[in-house]
Amino acid sequence: MQVDIKDAARLNDMVKAGGAIASFIQGRTEQEYARDLLLRSAVERQVEIIGEAARAISAAFKNAHPEISWTKIGATRNILAHDYGMVKDDIMWRIAAVHVPELVGQVRPLLPPPPQ
Repeated sequence: MQVDIKDAARLNDMVKAGGAIASFIQGRTEQEYARDLLLRSAVERQVEIIGEAARAISAAFKNAHPEISWTKIGATRNILAHDYGMVKDDIMWRIAAVHVPELVGQVRPLLPPPPQ
């Protein structure tokens, strides 16, 4: 499937946000994460960006790639944006440390090559 330019841009946003999260938590522990409001805020914002980008991906692309948990990604974004009182540090750590790297691993191969 040819990737639409808008979908490619959103996928790129997801990969970039995932890279930012990886750099933020590199060498950090879950306990450090829980104690550091600035770190938590930065990670949550990047997860929100991932969710917003995922929500903007076309239905055709999502249907072609059901291996990606589009609905869960969008739901996480909604919690961060609207139900932020329900955010749990341990769940966000698991998202940042486990699920985001998995997602980046799924999305990166779907990106079209950069223009020459």
